[in-house]
Amino acid sequence: MDKTEVHTMTEAEGLQVPVLKQDPHKVGAEQREKVLEVAIGREVKAVRKQQNITVLELSKKTGISPGMLSKIENGLTSPSLTTLQTLSEALSVSLTSFFRRFEEQRSAVLVKAGSGLDVDRAGTRAGHQYNLLGHVGSNASGVIVEPYLIELTTESDTFATFQHDGIEFIYMLQGEVDYHHAGEVYNLEPGDSFTFDADAPHGPGRLKKLPARYLSIITYPQ
Repeated sequence: MDKTEVHTMTEAEGLQVPVLKQDPHKVGAEQREKVLEVAIGREVKAVRKQQNITVLELSKKTGISPGMLSKIENGLTSPSLTTLQTLSEALSVSLTSFFRRFEEQRSAVLVKAGSGLDVDRAGTRAGHQYNLLGHVGSNASGVIVEPYLIELTTESDTFATFQHDGIEFIYMLQGEVDYHHAGEVYNLEPGDSFTFDADAPHGPGRLKKLPARYLSIITYPQ
């Protein structure tokens, strides 16, 4: 368990609830340094793999121990400029290339109320309205996020065989729906959330209360 997380037991429900003592919005100098270490490590690892060089081979070329190389690639230590210079020469890349991921532009997308983009997805043929609320493409995290507002009406067909890459998160806003996933049925009402592997067949089944509206957030590797 992460040292910053403590589990407590609620007397009423007997459930373990995670209580975070670390402020998730606080970004201090130590955290920025950690982000830099991770960015450098990822770039060193990416260049090494691109050149089909093993950690042991790179160790022999640089004189840096395999254990230290592993720590650098996993962002567990802050390499000195001398170490980075040695790595850049061994891998035949510029020293500044190791900082590329840290210096990448960070994107943000604001979609004002009512200005989302109606999109054509597989479900639209079943009468499901998809409204794309934002999209961030290539980024340093390596993850694509697509948030949708989906509306089902009396004209919507049930369609429980969607399949696509990634993880999907649903938050029910209005109505009531029996949602299918991998052969199981889950009743979704306002306030309910549902997270699942989207590679398995899934989709709304019986539409109990209409209109039904829910947020669907899909994440997958870029």
